[in-house]
Amino acid sequence: MTGKAPIRVLIVDDSAAVRQTLESVLSDAPDIRVMATASDPFVAVKRIQDEMPDVIILDIEMPRMDGLTFLRKIMAQKPIPVIICSTLTEEGSQTLLEALEAGAVDVLPKPRIDTKQFLQESRTRICDAVRAAAVARLRTARPPMRQVEKKLTADVMMPAPMATRAMSQTTEKVICVGASTGGTESLREVLEALPFDSPAIVIVQHMPERFTAAFAKRLDGLCKVDVKEAEDGDAVYPGRVLIAPGNRHTLLTRSGARYHVTVKDGPLVSRHRPSVDVLFRSAAQYAGGNAVGILMTGMGDDGARGLLEMRKAGAYTIAQDEETSVVFGMPKEAIQRGAAMRVLPLHAIAAEILRHRSHASASIAS
Repeated sequence: MTGKAPIRVLIVDDSAAVRQTLESVLSDAPDIRVMATASDPFVAVKRIQDEMPDVIILDIEMPRMDGLTFLRKIMAQKPIPVIICSTLTEEGSQTLLEALEAGAVDVLPKPRIDTKQFLQESRTRICDAVRAAAVARLRTARPPMRQVEKKLTADVMMPAPMATRAMSQTTEKVICVGASTGGTESLREVLEALPFDSPAIVIVQHMPERFTAAFAKRLDGLCKVDVKEAEDGDAVYPGRVLIAPGNRHTLLTRSGARYHVTVKDGPLVSRHRPSVDVLFRSAAQYAGGNAVGILMTGMGDDGARGLLEMRKAGAYTIAQDEETSVVFGMPKEAIQRGAAMRVLPLHAIAAEILRHRSHASASIAS
């Protein structure tokens, strides 16, 4: 323990069983304290009047007032970091996207207790989400980030690079992007600014399964580029954006001069599945200098090691700056390791993608 006060969490859910499970999961973390629970938003207001939480874990479907309405009231009156914890379904995904747009920091599935592995992974994900929310950039300053436990690396999914892989002749650029807390709206801003003939893009955004498909569909309706949830074997080509599916790792692979993705199961890497480190390592090995790596807002260090591998393989690498990051964790780690060639604000990332593409094309033409 560092002597810092634990993160105070308020759990709001109409299910007593869910409240008990979440409280049990969080009680194992020495840096987190469940200050109170509430069966609905009206009870939650009374709890907040007694003690101000650092983070609220909020259900969507509740009696008397739904979670989305309560979230909007919180963000309009006194912003507090909110994590939506809900039963994720295809039908409910649009509501969860609205919650992120309304200011929720993250979305989590309700913890599964049917097997030891799922319970442990739920515990890891929930505790890490609370830590990230506690330091998220809202309208008030948040306390410094806390350290997280040791984690697996991309070694469990593919061997570390021994040397730069020989590339078939190609000039095609592939953009690989990693993001976590705050990434959903940040990615929207970047992708909306890209033209229909943008370079091919593969993205790992930390989010649960059954949610990435709705997220991709929403972006597809907003952007000039085509956006879809990645499926195993999908081709990677200009004008297409592939979003790694929740709960599965996505790797960039190559056959001759053509790129595609491999989607596969595996353990948590850097505490995540999908993991940015896994995507970035595959880009380093299969795209090398034809790749551009971008690490955006998020808690922890997933992607920092992989971005350094990309840079060493000849890729152009970018990290989002502190001022525009909701959580300056992953980009900060990459910068400290010397992995980022450029540090840019969010609004400059799309232009840099296009500038780098144009610069590469001009060099080839000359």
